[in-house]
Amino acid sequence: MVAKKTLEKWKQYSEISDAGSITRRYFVMNAFDGALTMLGVVIGAYVSGVINQPTVIISAGIAGSIAMGASGVSGAYMTEKAERTKKIKDLEKAMLTDMRNGLHDKSHKFATIFAAIVDGVSPALAAMAVVSPFFIVNSGIISAELAFFACITITLIVLCLLGVYLAKISDESMIKYGIQMLFVGLITAFLCIVTSLLLGGHLAV
Repeated sequence: MVAKKTLEKWKQYSEISDAGSITRRYFVMNAFDGALTMLGVVIGAYVSGVINQPTVIISAGIAGSIAMGASGVSGAYMTEKAERTKKIKDLEKAMLTDMRNGLHDKSHKFATIFAAIVDGVSPALAAMAVVSPFFIVNSGIISAELAFFACITITLIVLCLLGVYLAKISDESMIKYGIQMLFVGLITAFLCIVTSLLLGGHLAV
């Protein structure tokens, strides 16, 4: 009963503050960033020759996920708090009343916290999903080479799913959005490989 009332209250807060559309944008943008960032790490490890050291890649993946998560939570919280504090103050000026602890104030506080959580969790989860094959390598089940290609496959799947999600939101073609996201992923992978090779050659010289 208590849980149901809490969910109904959160739903009301979400509708008033328009938290849904904001968190959807945060989720897609940051999951996208998290997946591509970790893909860059894995490709860099492969080109530099440390792909057979799964603990190094796992450590980089965990550290990167924590960094992206912490950055996302704190950055989104401060940004949303500032924006929504301004909205409340503008409403107070327009209505000539103190709105602190009122329904709108509570709704905006809810949206701030919810957006911060989504902003922090989405890139961390996407990044860990991409690097997850190396946990299996560390257990000796698959080879590092196979894990590398598995990472690329997982990244493309994540991007494709994000594209499908965007298509569903916008009521557009899922195939079109999926292909667009896959294309971005492939271009990013290509740029990461070229950059790693160029840097590797430069450092070798």
